[in-house]
Amino acid sequence: MFNQSTFKKTLLASLLLASFISPVTASAAQGASSASTVPGPVAVKTAKYAVETYRNDVVDTLAKLVSFNTVADKTVPSDQNPVHIAFKKTLKEEAERLGLDYADHGWTVIIGLGQGTERVGIVTHGDVQPVDASKWKKSPFVLDRTSEPGKLIARGAEDDKGPIATALYAMKSIRDHQVPLTKRIELYVYMGEESDWGPLTEFLKTHVPPQMSITLDAEYPVVTAEKGGGTVAVTIQNANAQAAGEGQPHIAGFKGGFFGTQIPEDAQAVVANATPEIEKQIRARGAKQEGMSYVFAWQDKNLTVTAKGVSAHSSKPQEGVNAVSMLADALAVQPWPNTTAGAVVNYLNDMVGTGIHGEKFGNIAYRDSFMGAMTFVPTVIRQLDDGIEVAINVRRPQGKTTEQLTNEINAALAQWQGRRVPLANVKIGVREPWILPNAPQVPTLLSTFSYFTGMKDPKPVAIGGGTNSRLFPNAVSFGPAMPGKKYTGHSEHEFITTKQLLLNLQMYTAVLVELAR
Repeated sequence: MFNQSTFKKTLLASLLLASFISPVTASAAQGASSASTVPGPVAVKTAKYAVETYRNDVVDTLAKLVSFNTVADKTVPSDQNPVHIAFKKTLKEEAERLGLDYADHGWTVIIGLGQGTERVGIVTHGDVQPVDASKWKKSPFVLDRTSEPGKLIARGAEDDKGPIATALYAMKSIRDHQVPLTKRIELYVYMGEESDWGPLTEFLKTHVPPQMSITLDAEYPVVTAEKGGGTVAVTIQNANAQAAGEGQPHIAGFKGGFFGTQIPEDAQAVVANATPEIEKQIRARGAKQEGMSYVFAWQDKNLTVTAKGVSAHSSKPQEGVNAVSMLADALAVQPWPNTTAGAVVNYLNDMVGTGIHGEKFGNIAYRDSFMGAMTFVPTVIRQLDDGIEVAINVRRPQGKTTEQLTNEINAALAQWQGRRVPLANVKIGVREPWILPNAPQVPTLLSTFSYFTGMKDPKPVAIGGGTNSRLFPNAVSFGPAMPGKKYTGHSEHEFITTKQLLLNLQMYTAVLVELAR
């Protein structure tokens, strides 16, 4: 199993040793997981050329790509969406300007270099997650190069338009150097990774994919396993107002979250018939929560409590502060009647708490020695016509069958309903985890990563997120995020540093040279 703590300890020292303009010395490279000569002189020379020649151009291309709001529109398929079509037009212009060939297959674009039946793929995506523009210093669809020196801030900067830009210039550098290739290089840009994998699945039924691919949509050093994503959603139906008793303090409203794969940084509750003592208790409990802030507002006898946490990718809940979980916990200062919103708070506190592994949800919690523990976190609480829906994001490792986990979830729900209130519209969906232990390109990827970072003996890792790697043969993820660094995709502060962008450009270039020669 990959040891995150080891990487965290070595990261600072490694980055001081590693040059983002030229590779580390050969002696540092000797710490790679094998004694091979990967990357070879041609790969190193081409990588150095890429970063020296295109360090500004790659940022300018990234600025063009992030300018398009390519969030999915549920009413318009990607291949008919004007913004997606305009984004692909820019991709085509960039590809042709760089001397690369281009083919538009609707939901999927393929940008190529070279010829041959043997191919190496680069798998990326051009769509992005929703964004709350009010939380950004500048427009999330304008590359902010100045607000925080050294950071390139925009929706898609890390997930996944930064990787697209670097892949383009890696291919351009290989073309400039006229590196003799025995395999064709193909960059796949799919336009529905964040919303709908169906069109890509259908496309790959008739399109023959490359024999080997790298996906640029996760983290280093190499991702060979992904947890299975899923959702447990229930609706707590509108309760009789008398459930609280006339004049009795009760929770009259509760909401929070933005979308299902983001740790929510916003949540709000309304306490009806509140008292100053209740506010004092909630304040005191909330003050003990690290990373949370609260605002309290009164209107007549109603107290509105607004919570602010920290957003993150839901596959890494430990990197955020979940405003929904924390607000429910802050409200746990007394027993609450099972009004609709009150039952929501009781459900969250009884079944989830402030943990992230499902420890309170019956017997569902488990872990795998390589893939880690299952994560189980609320992400969206929304008002429906017939009640309030609570959606919990699930990321499950190998170790339990779908049937076993589903049965355990149902058993926990049944037990809670027996103690509290009935639940409606119960939806349980848990996908299978994915693992690819013997992909042939892994040694090359690990050796290249070690060479350019100075990190010794890197090992494959597992992640909580799901990428399109699992749809392609012999595909594993390679970046763009460094181990031990917070992944900012899906957050309301998404960025990639200029140094990381250029380091990625070096590594992508070297790897493509090695795999395609």
